[in-house]
Amino acid sequence: MPADLPRRSTDVVVAGGGPVGLYLAVLLLQAGVSVQVLEQRPSRSSHSRAIGVHPPALESLAQAGIGDAMIREGVRITHGEARSAGRTVARLDFAAASDRYPFVLTLPQVRTEHLLEERLRALDPGALVRGSKVESFDDLGSSVRVYGTSEGQPFMTEAVLLVAADGARSGIRSALGTRWSARDLPDTYVMGDYPDGTGDGALAVLYLEPEGIVESFPLPGGLRRWVAHSGALPPEVTAAGLAQLVHRRTGHRLDVAGNSMLSAFGVRIGRAHHLVSGRTVLVGDAAHQISPIGGQGMNLGWLDAAAVAPLIAASLHGKPMGRALQDFERRRRRGAVVASAQARANMVLGRPLPQRAMALRNAGLERMFQVPALGGAVARRFTMQ
Repeated sequence: MPADLPRRSTDVVVAGGGPVGLYLAVLLLQAGVSVQVLEQRPSRSSHSRAIGVHPPALESLAQAGIGDAMIREGVRITHGEARSAGRTVARLDFAAASDRYPFVLTLPQVRTEHLLEERLRALDPGALVRGSKVESFDDLGSSVRVYGTSEGQPFMTEAVLLVAADGARSGIRSALGTRWSARDLPDTYVMGDYPDGTGDGALAVLYLEPEGIVESFPLPGGLRRWVAHSGALPPEVTAAGLAQLVHRRTGHRLDVAGNSMLSAFGVRIGRAHHLVSGRTVLVGDAAHQISPIGGQGMNLGWLDAAAVAPLIAASLHGKPMGRALQDFERRRRRGAVVASAQARANMVLGRPLPQRAMALRNAGLERMFQVPALGGAVARRFTMQ
């Protein structure tokens, strides 16, 4: 068999080599489980949409041996502010969110994936096979056979378990016939990364303006990400166009020449009604798709992986499972419901409002955040506690 084809047998096949699939594979290898990660992309994407890492995910990533490296490279956001019409409406202190990680970390997804891949290859150089697409699979009761193509050549891999970490358009979930409830929300956004000339340092800022929210987050390398609610998806996103929108709503002038990333996106939410089917498990966006506003989606997938990895390892080491997988499914579906509700609340906060309604809403926020206990509760919810 050519060296670049997947192995013919392994304990677990993970379909999808994004941040969730890579992280799960690391946890399993550390537990003595053999893993084959099949990723159809021939190389890592250079496009970083996800940047936020919340305290519960940092706890889990520390178990994978990359938490310290991420913290060294990322920006620690210890505080957030909501501003409107040039003044501060509310201020969040993330110190109450976690004793060990009293901050939200920002690190571009492409760098996070790089660190995870390095850790995976250190544990098993052959665990990740890029350019490999899963096309079908057979659940044989005692094992599962996975079929596909790798660099144009057919392959078959037999495993004890198949884990689908292949994203919101999961082909494995579709092949299983798992019920998937999904719908599009009316919100659309444009975003981009520019040199940071705000003077806000490591502060995250939400600008609550009548035309819609503008979010501002610090990034490594002296950059800042800007995310703006838009009335519709533009036919083309330009650095100058987003800069004009940001200036109109916030007063900040962005360095258009230094722009390094642009994107526009709508919001689609979805949830699988079952995460476990025979010898197949769904994790990450294959199991639940939530709004990216609030930065919880990637973190939610990591928490899925952290929850299921010890169950898989225990099962393969001969320990009886009982209702462990059913409990996993129940807990993770509940976690997705909570995260999705928080993300939707974040979106509601950022929708356009008439000037008078905006003033009333801002006054309510000011009063609420004058109560320390309420501010701490919001900080904990925002950081997925």
